[in-house]
Amino acid sequence: MAQKEKTGPFGIRGTFAHTPQFDKFEFVEEGVLVCEDGKVAGLFKELPDNYRSIPVTDYSGKIIIPGMCDLHIHAPQYSFRGLGKNRDEPLKGNWFTRYAFPDESRYSDLGYARKAYTRLVEDLKKTSTTRLCFFATIHRPATELLMELLDEAGFAAYVGKVNMDRNSVEGLMETTEETISETIRWLDETADRYENVRPIITPRYTPSCTDQCSAALGKLAAERKLPVQSHLCEDLDEIEWVHKLSSASEPYARAYDKFGLFGSDKPAAGQCGAGQIAVMAHCVFPSEGDFELMGKRNVIVAHCPQSNLWGSGMSAPVMRYLKAGIKVGLGTDVAGGFSLLMNRTMLDAIAASRIYFAFNVQKGDPRVAPDYLSLANAFYLATKGGGALWGGGNSPGAGSFEKGYPFDAVVWDDSRLADYNPRTLYERVERLVSLSDDRDVAAKYIAGKPMYIREA
Repeated sequence: MAQKEKTGPFGIRGTFAHTPQFDKFEFVEEGVLVCEDGKVAGLFKELPDNYRSIPVTDYSGKIIIPGMCDLHIHAPQYSFRGLGKNRDEPLKGNWFTRYAFPDESRYSDLGYARKAYTRLVEDLKKTSTTRLCFFATIHRPATELLMELLDEAGFAAYVGKVNMDRNSVEGLMETTEETISETIRWLDETADRYENVRPIITPRYTPSCTDQCSAALGKLAAERKLPVQSHLCEDLDEIEWVHKLSSASEPYARAYDKFGLFGSDKPAAGQCGAGQIAVMAHCVFPSEGDFELMGKRNVIVAHCPQSNLWGSGMSAPVMRYLKAGIKVGLGTDVAGGFSLLMNRTMLDAIAASRIYFAFNVQKGDPRVAPDYLSLANAFYLATKGGGALWGGGNSPGAGSFEKGYPFDAVVWDDSRLADYNPRTLYERVERLVSLSDDRDVAAKYIAGKPMYIREA
């Protein structure tokens, strides 16, 4: 593992907005956030005596938020983002055979992979995202290259070498023996190489992995104490296919759980994600059996509202998950989604939640009390909610300015968006979430290190 550089404590000054709790923002106007050994030492209105002499970078007038966590993104698909959703001609095959699989096959060429992944990483630097959970491809060298580029840029990330040993296309499928041996070699080469970039076991989804492959991956996850990521209940055709491949009497989630790919038993209260965790993307159409099993296991839902609405035409039942105590974070799902911007994902999550409520709960009755995501709720999911993936052991997770959390901070400059009237801090944050892009990110810190400073 790369040696962690020791630096003394420092601070950043500005106006802070975060959501330690799901239901509300906390604001600190003109305070100082102190970093010590890569973690938050405190958020203060006035510096305590022991920190009076530390260097403080002044971002007065700007709004500082915790770094956002993208729980589901397909790195090789960034090259064709924005394509395939609005075709005005017949599509031969489907979105996967026209775009996803051909593009992912190109990553057998390490030169191509370097160009494509470098562009992705450079574009991510200027966003409010600090932590990500990536699908790469089946190609071990290109997956290792992605991890290297992310580490060099300073990101915190989980990266998965994808496993597919059935139901794929030529050039994008390994034998069972190949996919497991390449996965073991990848894990041996990367498990402890980087400070903040880690491997994650990544069966693409049940239809692409034989039982032998899934069993071997589950064994690796358990032996090496690694998290798992995959897809669950994304659309109705997929669910029907899984039932044909597995057992029509079982919920989809059992296809992962029986091989140890669905997280350990849910940790006891106060354990902060202790035990193996599984990130399941989409979760749009859970059966009662799926929902029951998710409630028992240490699973975090990667809610991808943009791709869900464009793909399956429905939102996941996010409020139901949250009320049941099931963890939820947000994902861009590029290129099923078309934007890297987590603030856009937050807006889509709010809209999707309102649509779900109107059609599945309210059902035309105006007397039904509103029950959908607020801005504070969506902000929580984009920061502390998704940050639960980095919890466990001595870590509480990420995505908050509470003491002990990683010092992940994004400095938002809303001067470009300001009008000529006084606005509350809530209104300034609301407008930034609604309208900001890479022009408004002034600086970004990850685990206490400045990784992006906008040129003046």
